[in-house]
Amino acid sequence: MTAKPVLILASNSPRRRELLALSGWMFDVRPSAVDESRRPDEAPGEYVLRLAETKALAAAPLAHPGQIILAADTAVALAGDILGKPRDVAEAAAMLKNLRGRGHQVYTGLAALDPAGGNLATDLCVTEVPMRAYSDEEIEAYAASGDPLDKAGAYAIQHIGFHPVEKLAGCYASVMGLPLCHLVRTLRRLDVQPRSDVPAACQAALHYSCPISAAVLRGERVG
Repeated sequence: MTAKPVLILASNSPRRRELLALSGWMFDVRPSAVDESRRPDEAPGEYVLRLAETKALAAAPLAHPGQIILAADTAVALAGDILGKPRDVAEAAAMLKNLRGRGHQVYTGLAALDPAGGNLATDLCVTEVPMRAYSDEEIEAYAASGDPLDKAGAYAIQHIGFHPVEKLAGCYASVMGLPLCHLVRTLRRLDVQPRSDVPAACQAALHYSCPISAAVLRGERVG
């Protein structure tokens, strides 16, 4: 008899699926479509938390008894402005030039919902991201590759060829879309315990020595 998945991931993001697979939890993928329009004067943290909660609630009818809905939303913000996905190569290049040599923030909101009990746990990870001073030629080559076109802020932190970020001191996984240590502490609030050493699995897979994982799991507000 096949064991029932513990989690329902309400996201179609391949990066979130890859990261969640590191946790050891069994999960199904059931994306939920919601209106992602930003409200007037809505701060980036409020925006991603609202969307994560909305996605979790929208997916609730898909869960079987005992399953937990997991939803997330990520936004790239520069000086308070949210950068979406570029519409074309030219806009991708313009975004990358604007980010070059500057720091910005990546906000990831998490929502875990137990539909049976109506319990909802949320968390927010805010990561400071310092971009390196890449050249115009590097921007043109990366933008032309097409990789930035489905990425908020027009970059993937894990892209080996472009390597846009230097000296990150926060959660690498959150910049990819799913902060795993924040997820562990969020699910613990719903009495869902980790099935593996999540920090070790995350750092090994991402080739990143995380300086904040222990603090996050202690409940400190770091990202």
